[in-house]
Parts: sequence; structure tokens; C-alpha cells
Amino acid sequence: MRYILLLSLLLSLSCNNKTENKNTTKTDEVNVTSIPLDKKKANYLYHFAYDCVDQEYPNKLGQVLGDNSYLKTPQELHPAFYGCFDWHSSVHGHWTLVNLLKDFPEFKQRDAILAKLKLTLTKDNILKEIQYFDDKYNSTFERTYGWAWLLKLAESLNEWNTPEGKEFAKNLEPLTQLIEGKCIKFFNKLNYPIRVGEHPNTAFGMSFALDYAKKYSPKLEQVIIKRAKLFYLKDEGCPITWEPGGFDFLSPCLQEASLMAKVLPKEEYVKWLDAFLPDFKNNPSKFINTVEVVDKSDGKMAHLDGLNFSRAWCLYEMGQILNNQKMIALANTHFNASYNKMDTGEYAGAHWLASFALYALKAGK
Repeated sequence: MRYILLLSLLLSLSCNNKTENKNTTKTDEVNVTSIPLDKKKANYLYHFAYDCVDQEYPNKLGQVLGDNSYLKTPQELHPAFYGCFDWHSSVHGHWTLVNLLKDFPEFKQRDAILAKLKLTLTKDNILKEIQYFDDKYNSTFERTYGWAWLLKLAESLNEWNTPEGKEFAKNLEPLTQLIEGKCIKFFNKLNYPIRVGEHPNTAFGMSFALDYAKKYSPKLEQVIIKRAKLFYLKDEGCPITWEPGGFDFLSPCLQEASLMAKVLPKEEYVKWLDAFLPDFKNNPSKFINTVEVVDKSDGKMAHLDGLNFSRAWCLYEMGQILNNQKMIALANTHFNASYNKMDTGEYAGAHWLASFALYALKAGK
């Protein structure tokens, strides 16, 4: 009897071990099929941005007051980008709506979305936005996170070959040129990169701005490539296992790695990445895993859902350049970890996460 019991126990342990190994293999190597950006996802994502681009309150202005004349409503200060809680979220909310219309010309909410965009992206509204940036107390407003998203919006409008796209791009152009100039000036004078997991991250700002610059601004492109090499080319051993910070929505290590993938030729990039993140390309899931938000009503903690999405787009960008299926599988895992948890009714995440989800989907195509 004892022999039979012992044999049963050994067989049970053997089966459990096989199951564990199978699950580990599945996490690392399966699920590399690209996640489609289809109409179902478009219908799910659009309402987050649509509902808030003209929702004025609650609002976080982030302004410097020169005197009591600065005390105005968000819409008075930012007639184009007053919704979605803060300026940068309004900008990438507009980016979300524009890209859904660009990718799905027959989108059923097209007319309703266009009606809102025609009220915000007007010539007069953009000129008033410029006045705000020209103020001596607010000349660095939204540096560099909001600047990067503004250039992303300009890039999408320039590529949206419709009468509305051309009109909006033309209206936005004066602000686009202003932000382009601010990026050139700031990147040139910045002595040290800002390596954080939130808005000021230099690698993020450079990466988004570089996408725009490669198409529309040779001068900005030259500045970013030069400064990125100065900042990051000699970096080694990024402590990615220290990530994430509790409020991060960006990965300092992966944002830098994805930027350098755009800056360096592939052969140079592979050598750089091996020094920067040793063994990462061979086993990325050894170093990072998905993150969980414990309180979605807390705006800072809700950042972690954004981290799943931004990690996903970095891994997609790196994985596609390197033809690395493990990175792509890990990107899919990160995307899926937050995608079905967005619609909780908590404005702390609802006002911005759709942009991150959509950008990750587009990066993974």
C-alpha cells in the first residue's frame, strides 16, 4: 500500500512539473500573432477620447500665474485643448480621434467626431494657444511630453489626406512650428537626459519628436540624433529590474532602447543593446513582467496601466527591428494585461489610456 501511495505521489509531481514547464514556454514563445486594430477595438477606444475632448472639468492646468489676470477658465486659456483633464491628454485625445478616422474612413461615429474637431482645431483657437506659450511665465509649459504629442498630432494630420485633415493641419501649423523650434532649442541646451518614468522623460520626447522630424523637419531630426548619441551611446547595464516605480507610465530603460533603435543602424544597435540590456533580447520576460493597478481612482497609480501599453509599444518597435519573437510575445502580454481593464468608469485612467492603447496597437501592426 505504501508503495502504491508513493508511486501515485511521484506521478502527480511529474504531471505538475510538466504543466509548469508548458506554461513557462507559453509565456515566452507563444502569442506572437499581431493583435489587430479592428473595428471592434476602434468602437471600444473612441468613446474615451470623444467623451472628454470637450469635458472642461475636472481640470489640472499646470500653469504659472503672473498676476490675477491669469485666473481664467481652462477653455479661455486653451480653447483648442481644454478637455480631458489636462492639456497633453487633450492633445493625445485629439490624436486618438484623428487616427481612428484616418484608419477607418467609414467609421460610424465619423460625423460626430468631426463635429467636435471642427469646434476645437480652428485657426483662431490655435492662435490663442500660441499666445499662452509666448507668455514669459509659461514658455516651458508641457515640456517635453505635451510637445511630443503635439508633434504626433501634426504628423497624423499631415498624413490624413482628406479635406478635413488638410484644414486641421493648416490650422495647427503655427503651433507645430512653435513647438518644433522649442524642441530644437531645448534639446540643444539640455546637458543631461532626464531618466524618469513620467512626463519629463527625455527619451520619450525625443522618440516621438523624431518620428515627426524624419518626415517634416531635417533640422530637428539632426538635433535629436546628435543629442541622443551624446546622451545615450555610452550607456551600459540599465537597471531594468529596478522598474517600475510606483507612479511610472513609461519605462526609462525601454524608452531609451526604443529611441536608439530609431537612431542607430541595425548592426550598431544590436551591439549597443547587448551592452545596455545584457541578455534582454534572449529572454526579455526574465527582466520584466506585467504590472497591476490596485486603485484605479488614484491618478498616479493608474499610470501603471499606461506602463503596460508603453512597454508594449517599445517592445514592438524593438522586436520588429530585431525580428525578435520573444519581445513581440511579451509586448502582446503587456497590451492584453490592461486593455480589457480600461472601462472602469474611473476618469483617472479613462481620460488618457485610449491614446496609449491605440499607439501600442499601431506600433504592433
